[in-house]
Amino acid sequence: MKTNIEMNNTLTKLSEFKNNSTFQVLEYDDLRGGSDVKTAFMLSYMRDANIKLRQLRIVLQGGGVYTEPNALSFMRGPIEVSTNTGGLMGLSKKFVSSKISGEPVIKPLFKGVGEILLEPSFGHYAILQLEKEEIIIDDELFFAAEDTIDISVTTMKSISSALFGSEGFFQTKLSGTGIVVLEIPVPETEIFKYSLVDDVLKIDGSFSILRTAGIQFTVEKTTKTLIGSGFSGEGLLKVFRGTGEVWLMPTKVVYDKMLSQGMPFGVGGMDNLVQEPGFHKDHDKNRNGEKEK
Repeated sequence: MKTNIEMNNTLTKLSEFKNNSTFQVLEYDDLRGGSDVKTAFMLSYMRDANIKLRQLRIVLQGGGVYTEPNALSFMRGPIEVSTNTGGLMGLSKKFVSSKISGEPVIKPLFKGVGEILLEPSFGHYAILQLEKEEIIIDDELFFAAEDTIDISVTTMKSISSALFGSEGFFQTKLSGTGIVVLEIPVPETEIFKYSLVDDVLKIDGSFSILRTAGIQFTVEKTTKTLIGSGFSGEGLLKVFRGTGEVWLMPTKVVYDKMLSQGMPFGVGGMDNLVQEPGFHKDHDKNRNGEKEK
């Protein structure tokens, strides 16, 4: 079949991890699909800000991977899709956990031989390879994992951490041996990894994203605002104690402030209709039938 279209896909492979399956983070060099003034303006703005579109590619070689619900873009090859319910009892437990935590614990499982491409995003991806390890993350960060990883919900150990920690009563626990992919709102160059050995780390804000099993998390009052802290949450610090790793993204506070203050005058028109093109987690879709590829 002849065509005038030159299908020179310009994607750069940013990183790759191999285990039972291969995980690749791909980046689109440029987006030139704007067919109207508003879209063209947004693309120009993102190009000037060096905001790139990225996509996760997973190559299956007989193994299986879990993904965030509704994250699939397309797949090729004899790949079967099921869920990690684990029978009737397992389904009941996961349903209850999902209702309580507000985060879907039942993840689609893709298994077979072929490739899977998940929905592209303007966010960033962190690939981790666990070796009989356990990590605890915020619910919205999970994106994909090999089926050798156990995905469960963990509760906060203290009332103070649940009420004032901003993470809520529940977080996602990933344990076992295999590859895990997180979708994070800041680039990897802005992630701080602290290795604690029977030590303590205190932070003021909601920018911790990961901790390992040996770290205990609590929320404590600061000395100088002991009386005024009360139930307002003012003067409270997140405290991490023990031996293990804690990941922080302190620059997220700056981005949150920029978004709350709105975009500069003139960006997106006088009404500032341009929405922030940052990373998504709901993967909301409004599809009527299959996409044409």
